[in-house]
Amino acid sequence: MIAASASAQQPATHHWAIVLHGGAGTIERASMTPATEAAYRASLAQATQAGAQVLDRGGSSLDAVEAAVRILEDDPLFNAGRGSDFAADGKNEMDAAIMDGSNLKAGAVGDVTRIRHPISLARAVMEKSPHVFLVGEGADAFSVYAGLEQADPSFFFTERRWQDLVRELKKEGLPIPPRPAGAPAPPSVPAAESESPDAHKYGTVGVVALDRAGNLAAGTSTGGTNAKRWGRVGDSPLIGAGTYASNKSCAVSATGTGEYFIRLTVARTVCALVEYKGLSLQAAADEVIHKEVTELHGDGGVIAIAPDGQMAWSFNTPGMYRARLAEGGKLQIGIYNDEP
Repeated sequence: MIAASASAQQPATHHWAIVLHGGAGTIERASMTPATEAAYRASLAQATQAGAQVLDRGGSSLDAVEAAVRILEDDPLFNAGRGSDFAADGKNEMDAAIMDGSNLKAGAVGDVTRIRHPISLARAVMEKSPHVFLVGEGADAFSVYAGLEQADPSFFFTERRWQDLVRELKKEGLPIPPRPAGAPAPPSVPAAESESPDAHKYGTVGVVALDRAGNLAAGTSTGGTNAKRWGRVGDSPLIGAGTYASNKSCAVSATGTGEYFIRLTVARTVCALVEYKGLSLQAAADEVIHKEVTELHGDGGVIAIAPDGQMAWSFNTPGMYRARLAEGGKLQIGIYNDEP
């Protein structure tokens, strides 16, 4: 665990802080084995610590966000990077975004298929191109140009997500695509649906951070929705919808049914309520999630952090994988909606 720094109590120094999520949705104790729950909590702790170590060394909020998201992208428990949901054609099509609150620079990618860490590609778009948002084959080509680590599409395969796809396509009466090239042989006994506690169409991982210089950053990464069609892209890579950061207000990463978050520009709206109406960070997050999103019958949640170190999360679902840690404080991890 990260120990409090010697300067933690000095008022002239910003205290670093970090908050992350691993998706919100139908996450209930009844569908979670003790071993699975322990695995999620361990992974949330590992990712939080990875970002906290960057911040505790005096690193930037951008570096901390990227470091933490990369951990979650490599963990097949989460719907991002390795472990992403499959589109209806049997491919993993991933989205990500990152934003620097100090200057409002941002980068995003959509429907990428060969980059190991989509969050790093989003940052490369921000720092190594004149653009904000790249998609599809062009974004994959840019990842090679930027010298980022590539991965064969089979790297992202997980049996659980594949079985989720098969079940969903059968339910919709759609054809089941061939098993991806390079994927392991199918198990002799397919996993039961009850062993896939997150089969509901939710996902996404995200991180927001505050560094000692007082700068905010936000990053979000996702594998999209199970059995998506027609090149669907959700809110995660859309600046202002699923991801936003400004030192004038807050940094936000969202998760849930993206169509509602796009229509409400959720991330930017949370920050606007803080900046222009003077709401506390928690009040702003609750206003958007429990009123605006809920009134549209949308589901999901947000994590947020403010320049003064306020941390918040809010969700209207049975659960959200989440964690937070402030300099000198204790790591807090939650999964279900009856936890603090």
